[in-house]
Amino acid sequence: MKHATLLALIALLASFFALTFQSLPAHAADCVPDAQTGCIQGLIKTSTGEPAADIELALTGSGANETAATDADGRWVFTVTRAGEYTVTVDQSTLPAGQYFKSADSRTVQVALFESVSALFPLTDDPAAVSEPEPAEDAQETDAAEETTETADAPRTSAESNFWPRFWQQGASGIRIGLLLALGAVGLSLVFGTTGLSNFAHAEMLSMGGILAFLFMQLTGNIWLTGLIVVILMAVVGWFQDAVLWRPLRKRQLSLMQMMIVSIGLSIVLQNIFQFFFGASILRIDPSSPKTVTLLGVTLTVQSYIAMGISLVAIIAVALAMKYTRFGRATRAVADNRALAEASGIDVDRVIRLVWTVGVAFAGLSGMLLGLVLNGIAWNTGWHYLLLLFAAVILGGIGTTLGAIVGSMIIGIIVEMANIWLPGDLKHAAALFILIVVLLVRPQGLFGRKERIG
Repeated sequence: MKHATLLALIALLASFFALTFQSLPAHAADCVPDAQTGCIQGLIKTSTGEPAADIELALTGSGANETAATDADGRWVFTVTRAGEYTVTVDQSTLPAGQYFKSADSRTVQVALFESVSALFPLTDDPAAVSEPEPAEDAQETDAAEETTETADAPRTSAESNFWPRFWQQGASGIRIGLLLALGAVGLSLVFGTTGLSNFAHAEMLSMGGILAFLFMQLTGNIWLTGLIVVILMAVVGWFQDAVLWRPLRKRQLSLMQMMIVSIGLSIVLQNIFQFFFGASILRIDPSSPKTVTLLGVTLTVQSYIAMGISLVAIIAVALAMKYTRFGRATRAVADNRALAEASGIDVDRVIRLVWTVGVAFAGLSGMLLGLVLNGIAWNTGWHYLLLLFAAVILGGIGTTLGAIVGSMIIGIIVEMANIWLPGDLKHAAALFILIVVLLVRPQGLFGRKERIG
């Protein structure tokens, strides 16, 4: 009966994906960020909100010299294979008649591999609103001023003057990634703590959450309603996953190694399903152009600030629940000593079922928020973050909620701050190096406890 129900659910999901996939809009400006690729993209609209097509752009920097044009939807994209600083310049002569740049016709962005960044070029129909540099009234005064400035700033290079702004910007990005990683790491840590399973398929729960958000955003058009639906559906997936797959395997007394191999197989199956229905395209959850807000010298998109706020509230809620609620105490008891917890009257199977439900729901929420922050989700997004999730859980102390949260914040900050000194493709290596060093000094992790083996 359970196997028939599982097959029916898979068939229902496959039909839903297929019907939705047929109606997905195709964009010429698509780029898939991965370990060898970074994306610079954007959307140009006129002052009335209409897409601006056939606008020509040029990309320079880090050895690149490319051109592109906006498509019928006003989208443009550049694909880069080297991390570094790039400048995107728009050909003003190709703008629609009566349209002007609100600020500059070029943008400089910092790009890392497996990242997608945006460069925005807002337009206006009011030429008086265009900011232009004022000409110097006296050439001799200008030359004297430049000479004085050069003399005063001679010891200070441009790299030094840009270090601190970039330092704070990368630090804020690290906090952002750390909060989003923490949502996924909490579920991974709780599952290990209660069952001992290292679930490699947990990363695909992130991808599934982002993909579901993309699908339901097409249907509802409301990001808040979409988020609520995604969390509920992912909770159902978590409950059903344990009921149909993991609990029967536990009853058959499979070893943890066998169950880990099953999780790897499930991960591969889900990746292929996602790729079959959605291909390699970037799925943009929110198709609107992201707006930026600058606070204390740090510029992030509005979606990033909202995602960080939601993540922080959810993390605080789960931390308080683990400490003060009956479910939290029962979960900690099962993680500490399953046999003793069962002898004390705790329904261990029910606790594990709730852990799977909550953990997968949090992973789905993390995937959705990652899709908003990264300006898109792909079939393999979760897989690329799997190593960081395990690094965060192990660093903080595997099986502990607080350890997962703190470990995620440390890993997130290290990954983003490493971009200041290291090439973008080495930033993950920096985080793993710190992990190795910490484990050499404290093998149980920051918040783990020593245990006797054997």
